[in-house]
Amino acid sequence: MAPVRYARQPGVFSRRRDDLNEVLVHVGLRVNDAGRLARGAAASTLDEAAQHANSLRAELRRRGTHPRVLAYCTQEILAKNAFHASLEAAKSVFDRLRQLTGEQLDGSRLVDAVLMPGASGVPQVAINTGVTTTERDEQKGFASLIKGLGSMYRNPAAHDPRLNRPVADEELLELLTTLSMVHRRLDTARTQP
Repeated sequence: MAPVRYARQPGVFSRRRDDLNEVLVHVGLRVNDAGRLARGAAASTLDEAAQHANSLRAELRRRGTHPRVLAYCTQEILAKNAFHASLEAAKSVFDRLRQLTGEQLDGSRLVDAVLMPGASGVPQVAINTGVTTTERDEQKGFASLIKGLGSMYRNPAAHDPRLNRPVADEELLELLTTLSMVHRRLDTARTQP
């Protein structure tokens, strides 16, 4: 685990160290930034192991983060770049909506076009039957949630410098958890032509 071996692949070092630390923490050891074994508090539960290992990836696994979310931001997570990880993860939902429908729009226009009832009264991507008022409100709320996530994480990150928009690991975890919920709803959504 000598860091010099990973000079050209810091993401590989980070991933391997995190993987080792998830196991080693159970016996009170960890691999430090210098690639050496160090003593620390032993974890007795999986939750403690994820916390003590200081591994964002371990916490994402523990939370059951949706694989589609991780496909968009794993490189940024390995590089410990929460700002760009949040930006790339937020893009995942818009890309998924385009894949489901073939639409080429983006942002709020895309969400309105595919998640809101069109001329037929039925959205292209429906997360429920839309029969009751509650279900129609849920569909609108889902669309609003996606628009809000885009407005909060994708749009500003694309326009503002990283120095002006810090994203802490805890905020990134919360965002990725929310995006996972969105993708899970899309997993079971019905798509209309």
